[in-house]
Amino acid sequence: MSGTEKFAIETRKLEKYYGRSRGIIDIDLQVPRGDFFGFIGPNGAGKSTTIRSLLGLITPTGGEAFILGRECGRSRTDILKKVGYMPSESCFYDGIKVKDMIKLTAGMRGKDCGQRAAQLCDRLCLDVHKRVDELSLGNRKKVSIVCALQHEPELYILDEPTAGLDPLMQQEFFTLLQECNDKGATIFLSSHVLSEIQRYCKNAAIVKEGRIIRKGSVKELAQSNVKRVELTTPSGRESFLYSGEMSKLISQLAQKELMDLTITEPSLDEVVMHYYE
Repeated sequence: MSGTEKFAIETRKLEKYYGRSRGIIDIDLQVPRGDFFGFIGPNGAGKSTTIRSLLGLITPTGGEAFILGRECGRSRTDILKKVGYMPSESCFYDGIKVKDMIKLTAGMRGKDCGQRAAQLCDRLCLDVHKRVDELSLGNRKKVSIVCALQHEPELYILDEPTAGLDPLMQQEFFTLLQECNDKGATIFLSSHVLSEIQRYCKNAAIVKEGRIIRKGSVKELAQSNVKRVELTTPSGRESFLYSGEMSKLISQLAQKELMDLTITEPSLDEVVMHYYE
Protein backbone atom coordinates (compact mmCIF):
# COMPACT_ATOMS: atom_id res chain seq x y z
CA MET A 1 0.00 0.00 0.00
CA SER A 2 1.47 3.37 -1.03
CA GLY A 3 1.78 6.33 1.32
CA THR A 4 -1.34 7.98 -0.09
CA GLU A 5 -3.38 4.75 0.11
CA LYS A 6 -2.66 4.44 3.84
CA PHE A 7 -4.93 7.40 4.44
CA ALA A 8 -8.64 7.78 3.91
CA ILE A 9 -8.00 11.51 3.45
CA GLU A 10 -4.74 13.26 2.68
CA THR A 11 -4.15 16.87 1.68
CA ARG A 12 -0.95 18.75 0.92
CA LYS A 13 -0.94 22.55 1.03
CA LEU A 14 -4.60 22.61 -0.04
CA GLU A 15 -5.81 26.15 -0.72
CA LYS A 16 -8.99 27.81 -1.91
CA TYR A 17 -9.52 31.51 -2.54
CA TYR A 18 -12.73 33.17 -3.66
CA GLY A 19 -11.22 36.03 -5.63
CA ARG A 20 -9.16 37.84 -3.01
CA SER A 21 -11.16 36.37 -0.12
CA ARG A 22 -9.63 33.59 1.95
CA GLY A 23 -11.25 30.20 1.94
CA ILE A 24 -8.57 27.81 3.21
CA ILE A 25 -4.76 28.13 3.31
CA ASP A 26 -2.08 25.41 3.42
CA ILE A 27 -4.37 22.67 4.74
CA ASP A 28 -2.23 19.60 5.51
CA LEU A 29 -4.30 16.65 6.73
CA GLN A 30 -3.69 12.93 7.11
CA VAL A 31 -6.67 10.87 8.26
CA PRO A 32 -5.73 7.18 8.62
CA ARG A 33 -8.16 4.55 7.38
CA GLY A 34 -10.47 3.43 10.16
CA ASP A 35 -10.09 6.67 12.14
CA PHE A 36 -12.89 8.63 13.80
CA PHE A 37 -11.59 12.12 13.04
CA GLY A 38 -12.92 15.46 14.24
CA PHE A 39 -12.57 18.68 12.23
CA ILE A 40 -13.12 21.49 14.73
CA GLY A 41 -13.85 25.11 13.97
CA PRO A 42 -16.42 27.90 14.31
CA ASN A 43 -18.67 28.92 11.46
CA GLY A 44 -16.58 30.52 8.70
CA ALA A 45 -13.35 28.80 9.74
CA GLY A 46 -13.08 26.85 6.47
CA LYS A 47 -14.53 23.46 7.38
CA SER A 48 -17.13 23.30 4.59
CA THR A 49 -14.70 24.73 2.02
CA THR A 50 -12.23 21.95 2.88
CA ILE A 51 -14.91 19.29 2.54
CA ARG A 52 -16.26 20.63 -0.77
CA SER A 53 -12.72 20.78 -2.14
CA LEU A 54 -12.14 17.15 -1.12
CA LEU A 55 -15.32 15.99 -2.84
CA GLY A 56 -14.65 17.92 -6.04
CA LEU A 57 -17.71 20.12 -5.54
CA ILE A 58 -15.45 23.18 -5.85
CA THR A 59 -12.04 23.48 -7.48
CA PRO A 60 -9.11 24.25 -5.15
CA THR A 61 -6.82 27.16 -5.96
CA GLY A 62 -3.72 25.12 -5.11
CA GLY A 63 -2.33 22.05 -3.42
CA GLU A 64 -3.23 18.38 -3.65
CA ALA A 65 -5.92 16.20 -2.10
CA PHE A 66 -6.55 12.46 -2.10
CA ILE A 67 -9.45 10.34 -0.86
CA LEU A 68 -8.98 6.57 -0.48
CA GLY A 69 -5.82 6.82 -2.59
CA ARG A 70 -7.55 8.61 -5.47
CA GLU A 71 -6.78 12.17 -6.53
CA CYS A 72 -9.66 14.50 -5.75
CA GLY A 73 -11.22 16.27 -8.70
CA ARG A 74 -9.99 13.90 -11.40
CA SER A 75 -11.50 10.85 -9.67
CA ARG A 76 -14.60 12.60 -8.34
CA THR A 77 -17.10 10.07 -9.68
CA ASP A 78 -15.23 7.07 -8.26
CA ILE A 79 -14.72 8.88 -4.94
CA LEU A 80 -18.38 9.81 -4.50
CA LYS A 81 -19.38 6.15 -4.93
CA LYS A 82 -17.25 5.22 -1.93
CA VAL A 83 -18.15 8.18 0.30
CA GLY A 84 -21.20 8.91 2.41
CA TYR A 85 -21.50 12.71 2.36
CA MET A 86 -23.84 14.68 4.58
CA PRO A 87 -23.81 18.45 3.94
CA SER A 88 -24.46 20.97 6.68
CA GLU A 89 -27.71 22.02 5.00
CA SER A 90 -29.99 19.39 3.50
CA CYS A 91 -31.69 20.30 0.21
CA PHE A 92 -34.11 17.97 -1.57
CA TYR A 93 -36.48 18.11 -4.53
CA ASP A 94 -39.80 19.76 -3.69
CA GLY A 95 -42.76 17.41 -3.48
CA ILE A 96 -40.72 14.20 -3.41
CA LYS A 97 -41.57 11.59 -0.78
CA VAL A 98 -38.94 10.48 1.71
CA LYS A 99 -38.89 6.89 0.40
CA ASP A 100 -38.40 8.10 -3.17
CA MET A 101 -35.57 10.44 -2.20
CA ILE A 102 -33.79 7.62 -0.39
CA LYS A 103 -34.29 5.26 -3.35
CA LEU A 104 -33.05 7.93 -5.78
CA THR A 105 -29.76 8.45 -3.92
CA ALA A 106 -29.21 4.68 -3.72
CA GLY A 107 -29.84 4.40 -7.46
CA MET A 108 -27.22 7.05 -8.17
CA ARG A 109 -24.67 4.62 -6.75
CA GLY A 110 -26.13 1.65 -8.59
CA LYS A 111 -26.95 -0.21 -5.39
CA ASP A 112 -30.03 -1.76 -3.83
CA CYS A 113 -29.94 -0.36 -0.30
CA GLY A 114 -33.54 -1.14 0.62
CA GLN A 115 -32.85 -3.37 3.61
CA ARG A 116 -30.22 -1.07 5.16
CA ALA A 117 -32.36 2.03 4.48
CA ALA A 118 -35.36 0.42 6.22
CA GLN A 119 -33.20 -0.36 9.27
CA LEU A 120 -31.94 3.22 9.43
CA CYS A 121 -35.41 4.73 9.04
CA ASP A 122 -36.69 2.50 11.83
CA ARG A 123 -33.90 3.45 14.22
CA LEU A 124 -34.29 7.15 13.44
CA CYS A 125 -38.11 7.02 13.66
CA LEU A 126 -38.44 8.47 10.16
CA ASP A 127 -41.81 8.34 8.33
CA VAL A 128 -40.89 7.48 4.72
CA HIS A 129 -44.39 8.20 3.36
CA LYS A 130 -44.29 11.94 4.02
CA ARG A 131 -43.11 14.50 1.52
CA VAL A 132 -39.69 15.94 2.32
CA ASP A 133 -40.89 19.57 2.17
CA GLU A 134 -43.47 18.78 4.87
CA LEU A 135 -40.79 17.68 7.35
CA SER A 136 -39.27 19.61 10.23
CA LEU A 137 -35.58 20.52 10.17
CA GLY A 138 -34.78 17.55 12.40
CA ASN A 139 -36.61 15.08 10.19
CA ARG A 140 -34.97 16.47 7.04
CA LYS A 141 -31.67 15.83 8.79
CA LYS A 142 -32.74 12.23 9.30
CA VAL A 143 -33.38 11.87 5.56
CA SER A 144 -29.87 13.20 4.92
CA ILE A 145 -28.43 10.70 7.41
CA VAL A 146 -30.14 7.76 5.70
CA CYS A 147 -28.96 8.94 2.27
CA ALA A 148 -25.38 9.19 3.54
CA LEU A 149 -25.27 5.89 5.44
CA GLN A 150 -27.46 3.47 3.49
CA HIS A 151 -24.84 2.31 0.94
CA GLU A 152 -22.33 1.47 3.74
CA PRO A 153 -19.35 3.31 2.23
CA GLU A 154 -15.69 3.13 3.23
CA LEU A 155 -15.63 6.79 4.27
CA TYR A 156 -18.23 9.06 5.85
CA ILE A 157 -17.77 12.84 5.50
CA LEU A 158 -20.25 14.63 7.74
CA ASP A 159 -20.50 18.42 7.86
CA GLU A 160 -22.20 19.70 11.05
CA PRO A 161 -24.49 16.63 11.01
CA THR A 162 -26.33 16.99 14.33
CA ALA A 163 -27.76 20.50 13.92
CA GLY A 164 -31.54 20.23 14.30
CA LEU A 165 -31.55 16.75 15.86
CA ASP A 166 -33.00 16.34 19.34
CA PRO A 167 -30.73 14.82 22.03
CA LEU A 168 -32.15 11.30 21.69
CA MET A 169 -31.65 11.28 17.93
CA GLN A 170 -28.15 12.70 18.33
CA GLN A 171 -27.31 9.79 20.61
CA GLU A 172 -28.75 7.26 18.16
CA PHE A 173 -26.90 8.92 15.28
CA PHE A 174 -23.55 8.58 17.04
CA THR A 175 -24.37 4.98 17.95
CA LEU A 176 -24.84 4.31 14.23
CA LEU A 177 -21.53 6.02 13.41
CA GLN A 178 -19.71 4.04 16.09
CA GLU A 179 -21.09 0.81 14.64
CA CYS A 180 -19.84 1.82 11.17
CA ASN A 181 -16.44 2.72 12.59
CA ASP A 182 -16.23 -0.60 14.46
CA LYS A 183 -16.70 -2.35 11.10
CA GLY A 184 -13.70 -0.50 9.65
CA ALA A 185 -15.24 2.59 8.06
CA THR A 186 -13.53 5.97 8.45
CA ILE A 187 -15.53 8.83 9.96
CA PHE A 188 -14.62 12.46 9.20
CA LEU A 189 -16.80 14.66 11.41
CA SER A 190 -16.88 18.44 11.01
CA SER A 191 -18.34 20.15 14.06
CA HIS A 192 -18.21 23.16 16.34
CA VAL A 193 -19.87 21.13 19.13
CA LEU A 194 -16.75 20.26 21.07
CA SER A 195 -18.42 17.79 23.41
CA GLU A 196 -19.18 15.61 20.34
CA ILE A 197 -15.54 15.64 19.30
CA GLN A 198 -14.25 14.82 22.77
CA ARG A 199 -16.74 12.03 23.33
CA TYR A 200 -16.48 10.20 19.99
CA CYS A 201 -13.35 11.14 18.03
CA LYS A 202 -9.89 9.61 18.30
CA ASN A 203 -7.99 12.35 16.49
CA ALA A 204 -8.83 15.91 15.50
CA ALA A 205 -7.63 19.10 13.86
CA ILE A 206 -8.52 22.64 14.91
CA VAL A 207 -9.06 25.10 12.07
CA LYS A 208 -9.11 28.87 12.48
CA GLU A 209 -9.44 31.49 9.73
CA GLY A 210 -8.75 28.91 7.04
CA ARG A 211 -5.64 27.40 8.64
CA ILE A 212 -5.07 24.32 10.80
CA ILE A 213 -3.63 25.62 14.06
CA ARG A 214 -3.40 22.33 16.01
CA LYS A 215 -3.86 18.64 15.27
CA GLY A 216 -3.28 15.38 17.09
CA SER A 217 -5.14 12.89 19.23
CA VAL A 218 -8.12 14.29 21.11
CA LYS A 219 -6.42 13.23 24.33
CA GLU A 220 -3.27 15.17 23.41
CA LEU A 221 -5.25 18.26 22.43
CA ALA A 222 -7.14 18.23 25.72
CA GLN A 223 -3.92 17.68 27.69
CA SER A 224 -1.97 20.56 26.18
CA ASN A 225 0.30 22.91 28.08
CA VAL A 226 -2.73 25.10 28.75
CA LYS A 227 -3.83 25.03 32.39
CA ARG A 228 -6.91 26.33 34.14
CA VAL A 229 -5.97 28.47 37.14
CA GLU A 230 -8.52 29.29 39.82
CA LEU A 231 -7.58 31.38 42.81
CA THR A 232 -9.22 33.19 45.68
CA THR A 233 -7.89 36.40 47.23
CA PRO A 234 -9.44 38.84 49.73
CA SER A 235 -10.77 40.81 46.76
CA GLY A 236 -12.59 37.82 45.24
CA ARG A 237 -12.26 34.78 43.00
CA GLU A 238 -10.42 34.68 39.67
CA SER A 239 -10.32 32.04 36.92
CA PHE A 240 -8.23 32.04 33.73
CA LEU A 241 -6.32 29.86 31.26
CA TYR A 242 -2.52 29.98 31.24
CA SER A 243 -0.03 28.63 28.67
CA GLY A 244 3.52 29.50 29.61
CA GLU A 245 6.34 28.64 31.96
CA MET A 246 5.08 27.40 35.31
CA SER A 247 7.89 29.18 37.17
CA LYS A 248 6.69 32.53 35.87
CA LEU A 249 3.11 31.78 36.89
CA ILE A 250 4.17 30.76 40.41
CA SER A 251 6.33 33.88 40.69
CA GLN A 252 3.36 36.10 39.83
CA LEU A 253 0.99 34.24 42.13
CA ALA A 254 3.48 34.51 45.01
CA GLN A 255 2.94 38.27 44.97
CA LYS A 256 -0.77 37.84 45.73
CA GLU A 257 -2.42 37.20 49.07
CA LEU A 258 -3.79 33.77 48.21
CA MET A 259 -6.56 32.17 50.20
CA ASP A 260 -7.05 29.25 47.81
CA LEU A 261 -5.39 28.02 44.58
CA THR A 262 -6.26 25.25 42.10
CA ILE A 263 -4.41 24.42 38.87
CA THR A 264 -6.12 21.80 36.69
CA GLU A 265 -6.34 20.47 33.14
CA PRO A 266 -8.99 22.39 31.18
CA SER A 267 -11.71 20.73 29.10
CA LEU A 268 -11.29 20.39 25.35
CA ASP A 269 -13.85 23.18 24.96
CA GLU A 270 -11.67 25.53 26.98
CA VAL A 271 -8.49 24.53 25.12
CA VAL A 272 -10.09 25.15 21.74
CA MET A 273 -11.53 28.48 22.87
CA HIS A 274 -8.05 29.42 24.10
CA TYR A 275 -6.66 28.84 20.59
CA TYR A 276 -9.51 30.75 18.97
CA GLU A 277 -8.91 33.75 21.20
